[in-house]
Amino acid sequence: MDDKQMKGYVHSLESFGSVDGPGVRYVIFLSGCAMRCQFCHNPDTWKLNQGQEYTADELLNKALRYKGYWGNKGGITVSGGEPLLQIDFLTELFKKAKAMGINTTLDTSANPFTDKEPWHSKWLELMKYTDLVLLDIKQIDEAEHIKLTGHSNKNILEMARELSDMKKPVWIRHVLVPGGSDKDEYLHQLADFIHTLSNVERVEVLPYHTLGKFKWENLGIPYPLEGVNPPPQERVDNAREILGAI
Repeated sequence: MDDKQMKGYVHSLESFGSVDGPGVRYVIFLSGCAMRCQFCHNPDTWKLNQGQEYTADELLNKALRYKGYWGNKGGITVSGGEPLLQIDFLTELFKKAKAMGINTTLDTSANPFTDKEPWHSKWLELMKYTDLVLLDIKQIDEAEHIKLTGHSNKNILEMARELSDMKKPVWIRHVLVPGGSDKDEYLHQLADFIHTLSNVERVEVLPYHTLGKFKWENLGIPYPLEGVNPPPQERVDNAREILGAI
């Protein structure tokens, strides 16, 4: 192809991902995210149009070197940042991946989702080439979601409903933050919402951790959850039981 092939901005690559979808996966972390989650462990991915530029072909060539490790379940996962901010590039990447028989997984928090055109039609096109969506629901309560991320969750829950209507396989992921999303009232609300969906194959509770705190310090940004410790095991077990998580 000529030099006009679309390029995406990539923050980093992981050759042997084991937690971002089924099997062993080649994980592509795209740059850019509009949300400002207080517990974000990758604030270095926030900026748009930063990172190394790759074409879809270049990324797939890199990924295919590891195909022997994927078995029946593995493939590629695109994460971020927020990959939906680069939806045109993402669609091209997944379309080419599917043509090669590669399993495609999208890890998203759905923040860019809208039913407005032309974006919505682009999203429907992307879904044709997406085998699985890992959907991060940060907080079910809208006011708390705005406090936690700086954004509403209305469109995020709307995307979850649309994915359910189209029977697209989804894994729900939920970060458990002490003093916030770990409250039983919110966990029960989230469980009630998940029960309205027909396509959820798995729910994962991800305990909040402080491993990304040094990145905030390196970037000169005050860490908003200073003093908040990871949740004790009994709260993690409690959340998993309420949400029917693994």
